[in-house]
Amino acid sequence: MKIGFIGLGNMGAPMAANLAKAGHEVYGYDTADISVEGVTSVSDVSKAATDMDAVITMLPNGSILENVYAEIVSLGKPGALYLDCSTVDMTSATAAHKKATDAKLLSIDAPVSGGIGGATAGTLTFMVGGSAEAFKQVTPLLDVMGQRIVHCGDGGAGQAAKICNNMLLGISMIGTCEAFALGEKLGLDKEKLFEVMSTSSGSCWSVNTYCPVPGVGPESPADNNYTPGFAAELMLKDLLLSQSAAEQVDASTPMGSKASDLYKQFVETEGLGKDFSAMLPKILASVRRK
Repeated sequence: MKIGFIGLGNMGAPMAANLAKAGHEVYGYDTADISVEGVTSVSDVSKAATDMDAVITMLPNGSILENVYAEIVSLGKPGALYLDCSTVDMTSATAAHKKATDAKLLSIDAPVSGGIGGATAGTLTFMVGGSAEAFKQVTPLLDVMGQRIVHCGDGGAGQAAKICNNMLLGISMIGTCEAFALGEKLGLDKEKLFEVMSTSSGSCWSVNTYCPVPGVGPESPADNNYTPGFAAELMLKDLLLSQSAAEQVDASTPMGSKASDLYKQFVETEGLGKDFSAMLPKILASVRRK
């Protein structure tokens, strides 16, 4: 397929590279001067949308997504796939989907989970929203970039699922950090506590796969001075999106709200540029002072 890829950041670049490695003809555009192996760089966003079989976007926020779609939707040939993999607010996702479908394009929202490592390895999870026909058409591309693909419903459903998932992730990471901090205060060995929690009812991804304690469990950002796999500011962004969505549908999410407040405070004071699991040293420091 002839594919335009708009947004070649930490996630977009390896995703585009994997499509090129799979034999697709990929044209990439980014506002920064980024070169991706196997991807032909184009100098204007319109050139990444004109005469393409598919156009993929991976953008920082909803405002940018809407602005980009305002430029590229009219350039799409009828029946082309427009696949947005950004994580954005529900209003922007819905607006982009409507623009594309009104232009007779096959519109898909498919935010991802799996981080830079998953993007590079082609093992991302895609949460997909769109029609059955659009899903059928886009699946071969998603198979190249990901390992698990879930069709969550119509347009916007992918974003909704991502927002719910990452709200839970933020909450569970804070709970994991608090449990290890309490364990230290109680004199527990961190390895023994990990052994208990990872095989008992406290088991979760934040414990088992992404443990925030250095030297415990599988290798994680905690073992690399909390260099981001998933930055704290991105977790804050997703938590704020969850609270915006909750307000729109009048849903009560007190734990999500509290997690948002805690990550906001963390990012504003010491967490900028650190992994979201670096919440543990902050909580430990607070516990040790008492």
